[in-house]
Amino acid sequence: MATQEPTVYKFRKANLKASALLVAAGALVGVCTTAQADQASIEEGIQQYRDMLSDGNPAELAEFKGEDLWKQKQGPKNASLEQCDLGLGAGVVKGAFAQLPRYFADTHQVMDLETRLVYCMQTLQGRDTTALVQHPFSKGAEPQTELESLAAYVSAQSKGMPVNVPQSRPEERASRARGEKLFFYRSGPYDFACASCHGVKGQRIRLQELPELSKPEDARNSFTAWPAYRVSEGAVRTMQWRIYDCFRQQRFPALKFGSQASIDLITYLGVTAKGGIEKTPALKR
Repeated sequence: MATQEPTVYKFRKANLKASALLVAAGALVGVCTTAQADQASIEEGIQQYRDMLSDGNPAELAEFKGEDLWKQKQGPKNASLEQCDLGLGAGVVKGAFAQLPRYFADTHQVMDLETRLVYCMQTLQGRDTTALVQHPFSKGAEPQTELESLAAYVSAQSKGMPVNVPQSRPEERASRARGEKLFFYRSGPYDFACASCHGVKGQRIRLQELPELSKPEDARNSFTAWPAYRVSEGAVRTMQWRIYDCFRQQRFPALKFGSQASIDLITYLGVTAKGGIEKTPALKR
């Protein structure tokens, strides 16, 4: 009987095949005679790369870990997160991520998934989350953090569902409005804004086209992919990380995890992406 290849081995082989496809796509671009043909070839190569990696997404390992953490009793109260209210009622996970960020009456705040998880750790488990908030994202060869794993698990329970970030409350509408202002706000040493990269159609970075996130179609394609497994980093990255890293690339001061600015930007993107189908955790380069 043939021995089944380990998932990691199959994933590495897929990487090699995908790399070969990118080289082939690059060679094809070299012989193209028009800019339109160049762009089509590059996008085709990138899509083939993504398709190759889509079978056996390593994010599944983070999902399994996140499910264990969701059910694990921790903290002074020796409690799990299974009664955490993510907006659809205590313990309801299915579909909750597709409706976040949203207003929570118990905190009188609009919260996204990650800040809500921290709140549940504090209230249900009685934990001191200071260290967790100071180090929310894994680095280098570190294991996935607790928040990254939980985000992978919870977001996966909304896969295939439409994004429907609520706007029925004045607090939710105010958060979206602030997020829109932040998206177009120019500052920093290079006078950048989020819109500098993501507010113009057809811009590119390296080989990838930059989505125009102020437009619903592009917002739907992008917003629904986070959290995502970043192949280049070998880790699941969350939406909080995505916003943080965009601020870093704009040379802004480091964005504080769970800050009002981060929540507002995520709310703006989520509302713009209304109707998009969740595919989290997805795969990114």
